Order: sequence, then structure tokens, then C-alpha cells
Amino acid sequence: MAKMIFVNLPVTDLPRATAFYEAIGAQKNEMFCDGTASCMVFSDTIHAMLLTHEKFSQFTSKKIVDAKTSSEVLICLSADSRDDVDALVNKATKGGGGADPCPKQDYGFMYGRSFEDPDGHIWEVVWMDMAAAMAAQPAAADA
Repeated sequence: MAKMIFVNLPVTDLPRATAFYEAIGAQKNEMFCDGTASCMVFSDTIHAMLLTHEKFSQFTSKKIVDAKTSSEVLICLSADSRDDVDALVNKATKGGGGADPCPKQDYGFMYGRSFEDPDGHIWEVVWMDMAAAMAAQPAAADA
């Protein structure tokens, strides 16, 4: 069985957060949803669990930070192309998020942008041409 990742995110407004993640292409898995949580599926191996603050607090005694003012984590998704990077950031903006809270990255063989969800959680989206990256690696090592 492939390893899976479940990113647990505290949200202030569960319906708004669920609608945002649906707008960027995640599918809601009703089997793991209730009034306190939405399971949003990006792929067979990547899921985001959106949890109300009350529900999130059941898993940790630590204070929940305000992701709009404090950095908690940067989450990165891969994309199949540069156009897919831009498309996902555009969907996030149209869905109520913010575009490019982090600097854009363009190294030729790698292109990345980011978006912020309505609660301030930052997601990076990166495309990389692995063949070009591997070809560039020996030159970088010689420098």
C-alpha cells in the first residue's frame, strides 16, 4: 500500500473552507465528514482534513495559531506543468484565496507559485522537469 498523507488544518468556517477546497479541485469524501470535519481528497495519497478549531483541539493541547499572522507550515503540491501551476493558483484566487503570498520561483527547470486559503494556510504548487534538473545538477556540483 502506498504511503498516504493527511494534512490536518484548523479552519474558522468549515463550510467556507470546504467550498474553497472544492473550488481548487479537491473532492469531498463524505465518509469522513461531519459538522466538525471535511475530508478533502487531492489524490489517492493526498488528503486535507479540514477541522473546526474545537475538533482540532482534541488532537493537541498546543495553541492554534492564526495562520494569517503566523507561519505554521508550508505545504507543497506537485503539478504536471507550468500551466497547471498557474491554473491552480488562479482557481484558488477565484475560490476566495490569495495568490502568491510567497515569492514566485522560476528556475527554468522548476516553476513554482503559492496560494493562501481563506484561513491563511499557505500551499505551494511546483512543477519540475526532472530530466533538466538532473542534467543541471553536475554543472552545479562543479561550480
